[in-house]
This record gives sequence, C-alpha cells and structure tokens, in this order.
Amino acid sequence: MDVHKELDTRGLNCPLPILKAKKALNDMSSGEVLKVVATDPGSVRDFQAFARQTGNDLVEQAEAGNEYIHYLRRR
Repeated sequence: MDVHKELDTRGLNCPLPILKAKKALNDMSSGEVLKVVATDPGSVRDFQAFARQTGNDLVEQAEAGNEYIHYLRRR
C-alpha cells in the first residue's frame, strides 16, 4: 500500500489523534493514504467512527506492541 503521509500521534489521547488526522486529510488529495500511529487504545474505535462519519475509507488497522496503526484513504 502506498502511504502518502504519515502522522505520529504517540502519547496523545482522544480527541487529538482524530483532530490531527482530520487536518492532515484536508491537505491531501482524493485517493491518497494517511498512516496514523497512535498509542491510545481508544483510537481503534475512534478511527472506525471517524471513517463512518466522514466518508473516508479506513483501509486497515494494526496493532504492534503498544502502538495502533491506522490507514485512511482520503475520500
């Protein structure tokens, strides 16, 4: 998967990872992929809801140790 932008939100809690992702997606073109790395376990659920509400595609979510990785495709 081609990642066009990566966002490091380690150490930030809700709602900051979502707000930073929203801002990053606004600066991206349709079809581009944003990778967000977070340490907040609630981010898994938060990004699922964010994708449903905004129409962006949550392509994949993964867990690596105590990090949660989210891939969002800009609508």
